[in-house]
Amino acid sequence: MIRFFLVFLLLLPTLLVLELTGPVQQWLVVPWTSLLTRISAFLLGVFDPGVLSYGKVLMDAKTGIGVSVEAGCNGIEACLILIAAMAAYPASWKMKLFGLLAGSLAVQAVNVLRVVSLFYLARWNKEFFEFAHLYLWQALIMIDVLVVWLVWIRLVARQASDDGTPPSGSLPAGA
Repeated sequence: MIRFFLVFLLLLPTLLVLELTGPVQQWLVVPWTSLLTRISAFLLGVFDPGVLSYGKVLMDAKTGIGVSVEAGCNGIEACLILIAAMAAYPASWKMKLFGLLAGSLAVQAVNVLRVVSLFYLARWNKEFFEFAHLYLWQALIMIDVLVVWLVWIRLVARQASDDGTPPSGSLPAGA
């Protein structure tokens, strides 16, 4: 357990600092944020064809009201927390890779729901938008990360018991 916390506490700040570097911003963060707004605009367009996306902005063409998906709202930091937790936890590389891919997809799916709901809240009521943006969705995204991680831990434990082997990095019984 101590090993997990030490690795997690070392890895998370490292990942968060790396995210702020120019190359990572240019090659990952900016393109991902743009893709996130395009996906959100596509989903919103099913019900509201007047929704546009350009770069990190999602906007209603009729009213001009929109949202800008900024750092911290693109789901990358939430995924980095999940990545650090999964990388620090004793599991096979196969299970870690599966967890990282499936978990990041799950977190980003909830983040798309977040962006879509915040877009509608911005059009409807500024005060509700601010509350949902600053408090409600921050908590919900972190709860999502925690739930995804806990489900993944359960899968890791189930796989280890099915194989009859402890997760890699864990101590043998009685040690």
